[in-house]
Amino acid sequence: MADSKPAYRIYDPHVHIWVRSPQYPWAEETTHPPTEDRTPEMLLELMRENGVAGTVLIQVIHYRWDNRYVADTLKKYPGLFRGVARVNPQDPAAPDHLSRLVEEQGFHGVRISPGADASGDWIRGPLMPPLWRRCLDLQTPMTVLAPVVRMPDVEKLIERYPELTVVIDHMADSPVDRPAELDKLLALQRYPRVFVKISHTWSLSKQAYPWRDTHAQVKRLYDTFGPQRLMWGTDWPVSLRHATYAQTLHLVQKELAFLNEDDKAWILSKTVERVWPFS
Repeated sequence: MADSKPAYRIYDPHVHIWVRSPQYPWAEETTHPPTEDRTPEMLLELMRENGVAGTVLIQVIHYRWDNRYVADTLKKYPGLFRGVARVNPQDPAAPDHLSRLVEEQGFHGVRISPGADASGDWIRGPLMPPLWRRCLDLQTPMTVLAPVVRMPDVEKLIERYPELTVVIDHMADSPVDRPAELDKLLALQRYPRVFVKISHTWSLSKQAYPWRDTHAQVKRLYDTFGPQRLMWGTDWPVSLRHATYAQTLHLVQKELAFLNEDDKAWILSKTVERVWPFS
């Protein structure tokens, strides 16, 4: 549990939920489905224990484009969650699917995840501009999970739609042992509607908590984007392989020595609300 209550509400902008149920079947492409449930009720208990007021539910890949479990959770617990959906980026109807998810089911964003190899080359294709344009029309953020080598491709779309809010997940998983690669992400600083999650330190690190070999990378992002455009994120329950929910929060609260209290208020709360307002 957090040692003291801050003067702001903490929001976690990156969690996943799922349940093993025939009502919400795994996608056909899912070859290694989870063996344990991770339900919103489990998440709500962790939120209570750690003083987290709200979270952003990111559609987990196991369901692919079937967003019903998150949609039903948004309806069941109004006000506690925001939802980020997935649509098939290779489907010409993806913009219309997104419109229905936002306007009829209460989602507040969409996530795309192009891989580094040729399978992710659709990020350069003709179906991306209509989807990005629809996000702009809907005033809903575009969230991008992509390796840092894809940032030049992402930048071309950001340059085309500079007024669209774009969130880059997990520091673009830029490897800490190749610090020059981070420059591809830092280049996006010139676009004021780009935000970055300083999450996945536990994944990038080759050390135990508090993953000190990643702190210099976080500091470079802090120096470039400023705390007003950075946000944390637990990536619960994926993060449980490396850390407790509390540890991912304490990393920002206690271990990143360069952060002052105002910085923490932005990264843990105010930046999240700039993108996904809860109040």
